[in-house]
Amino acid sequence: MNAFFTSDTHFGHARMLDFRPFATVEEMDAALITNWNSRVSPKDRVYHLGDVSFHKPDRTREIVSLLNGEIHLVSGNHDGPLLRKCPDLFESVKQFSEIKLFGQRITLCHYALKVWSRSHYGSWSLYGHSHGNLEDDPHARSMDVGVDPNGLAPVSFDEVREFMSRKEFRPVDHHEEGTY
Repeated sequence: MNAFFTSDTHFGHARMLDFRPFATVEEMDAALITNWNSRVSPKDRVYHLGDVSFHKPDRTREIVSLLNGEIHLVSGNHDGPLLRKCPDLFESVKQFSEIKLFGQRITLCHYALKVWSRSHYGSWSLYGHSHGNLEDDPHARSMDVGVDPNGLAPVSFDEVREFMSRKEFRPVDHHEEGTY
């Protein structure tokens, strides 16, 4: 099993056409599905950090059924209506999550965090929402895993690990690395 992270697919959202290279929503949706399935196998786990779809529930259910992997949702600001009508669409749904995956502690949130639990012990913070518009902090073990700054596709655990390895951690609170 591999693990992937993504956010802000915004299936069916016409406004995304203003900054994504597609002429129609149908073309965008098809590319997002193709990109997803070219990276994610049916046995993989995907953590989607919110803002899945602007389609009506039936069309969203159809799209999600086409996506490979076991999908866990950390909900975003646009997911409320979908979740009220399709509460069973994902393996799990949370508003915020702290997981341990392959020995790595990871905080998952739709929004970027400046500090998070155990950041001074090497934990990561993964987020979306900003569509690549936040400048990356080279001193924070955080990453925007949204589709827009990541080739319109999910990002693998190994890619996140490689990204984090290039950062030089500097705490922004009173903690030093490895202290509590």
